[in-house]
Amino acid sequence: STQGEWIGACGVALQPLVDRLQGELRKQTILHADETPVGMLKPGKGTIHRSYLFAYRSGIGPPIIAFDFCTSRSGQHAKNFLGTYSGALMVDDYGGYKALFEKGLTELACWAHARRKFVDQHKASGSKVAQEAIERSAVLYRIEAEARDMSVEKRLAYRHRHAAQALDAFKAWLDVLRPTILGNSGTANAIDYTLRRWPALIRYANDGSYPIDNNPIENAIRPIALGRKNWLFAGSETAGKRAAAIMSLLATAKANGHEPLAWLTDVLTRLPTTLDRDIDTLLPNRWTPAV
Repeated sequence: STQGEWIGACGVALQPLVDRLQGELRKQTILHADETPVGMLKPGKGTIHRSYLFAYRSGIGPPIIAFDFCTSRSGQHAKNFLGTYSGALMVDDYGGYKALFEKGLTELACWAHARRKFVDQHKASGSKVAQEAIERSAVLYRIEAEARDMSVEKRLAYRHRHAAQALDAFKAWLDVLRPTILGNSGTANAIDYTLRRWPALIRYANDGSYPIDNNPIENAIRPIALGRKNWLFAGSETAGKRAAAIMSLLATAKANGHEPLAWLTDVLTRLPTTLDRDIDTLLPNRWTPAV
């Protein structure tokens, strides 16, 4: 309980930084989003309620990561968090995000998710169709690897020159193949997923700054999946939100190459005497150690 009180006090002190961090995140033109379940102790009942951490990450520039603790998986939580955000959002096929795209956000779909459908089917059955889909996906990723260090303009030109042709061939192959596959098979489901998501899957090829997949945010939530085996659940909604706030700052510090404890120690030391106009200098995506 003493340690819990310490963490709570840190959370209160760090909240102004969390608010600024979230504000900077919403200014980005490209965001990744995903969600992962976490437990929450229901007040007065002693039972565990299934809650969620919605996770967001900037798509370009110095990485910014924010977690939002929510008591359900409702898409309304993403709508509330993003507010007036109007850029591009990279997500999986979860329906909770659909309303955002109806309001004008640009939808980007994850090629890693599409590829994973075929990988799972190949592991289960050794499907030759799934194997070919995996190989066709590998071509797209090889093109991305070759364009990784290019400028946005050159990457776009490279995608137009190489990825567009590979994508057209992939789509033509799927269209011809689909009528020959049994409707309820794993292969059919993988093809249907890819075709259903196709407009959003190919959108990355029309902008040199768009990502090809949602792996950055999946990497950001991986420690949460590992951590919940140790901390099991949040003690309340307030505790969950405080934990999400602190994890946002530490994850951003780590993503920017900072040792989280070094960042936290320095910031908690300097924060009480830092003027409000200078508080952004303590954000983990802008921080430099005190001399």
